[in-house]
Amino acid sequence: MIDFACKRFSLDEIIKCSLSLSKADCKIMHSLLKEQDWITTKDLAKKLNLNITTVQRAVKKLHGKNVLTRSQENLKDGGYIFFYKIKNKKELRELIMQLVNDWVNNVEKELNNW
Repeated sequence: MIDFACKRFSLDEIIKCSLSLSKADCKIMHSLLKEQDWITTKDLAKKLNLNITTVQRAVKKLHGKNVLTRSQENLKDGGYIFFYKIKNKKELRELIMQLVNDWVNNVEKELNNW
């Protein structure tokens, strides 16, 4: 837990808040942290017993926030399928630390203008 003024924050809350994640996004992120291999949204939805649309939305969000790496496999009959893998923890720590530092800088700016 991390104390800040009148509230204590768990690391999960800091990650969730800094990345603007929903509960489903967090569930998917935690699952991907346990995955060693690339995975499709379909397999992830099946594994977590979630609606495919929920998983696709979360994966799109996580990929857009640079949390996931995406690989495309072209199908021989046309079309393609995406596979996802979470970035390593070092990269995630750096990303989250940058977001927290940006927040601190914004707080400092606001206090200076106060």
